[in-house]
Amino acid sequence: MLELAILGFLRDRPLHGYDLRKRVAALMGHVRPVADGTLYPAIKRMAAAGWLIRKDEPGMAAAPRRTLYLTDEGREELERRLREPDDLDISDENRWFTLLAFLRHLGEPDAQAVVLRRRLAFLEEPTSFFYDGDRPMGAEEFGDPFRQGLLTIAHATSQAELAWLRATIESLEGSR
Repeated sequence: MLELAILGFLRDRPLHGYDLRKRVAALMGHVRPVADGTLYPAIKRMAAAGWLIRKDEPGMAAAPRRTLYLTDEGREELERRLREPDDLDISDENRWFTLLAFLRHLGEPDAQAVVLRRRLAFLEEPTSFFYDGDRPMGAEEFGDPFRQGLLTIAHATSQAELAWLRATIESLEGSR
């Protein structure tokens, strides 16, 4: 998830490490704070893989600033991750949102629609946070207002996403 966010933001434009950290934190920091001890080792691994390069450039103060640039290999890796997301990237809401934030970089409407169809298929499967055996339970089955609230909110969110997915897939397929 972190690497996808780094690749995606650098695809938008080159960034200084601090600016990249702020953007990543805004996108996914509510889920997992982005510490320097997490971000900078990821940047180092990605540079070693050839996905990005670091260049020292003059800073506003006396010290130079290190700017990160996506390489052609990094663009290819981003496209691969967008085109072929893991099942967890489709089913986990936070990973899905990170993927969705950069899906425009895939560029091909048909390829984008394929990814959206995978999410649509996942959301169309009956599911719940609570089960009676193998049967998903609905909000109306609980006297507990907190579980009712959890399930009601989750259902409304899913319905909104389903509507958006269907409309967007139709739009992408209509742009052929």
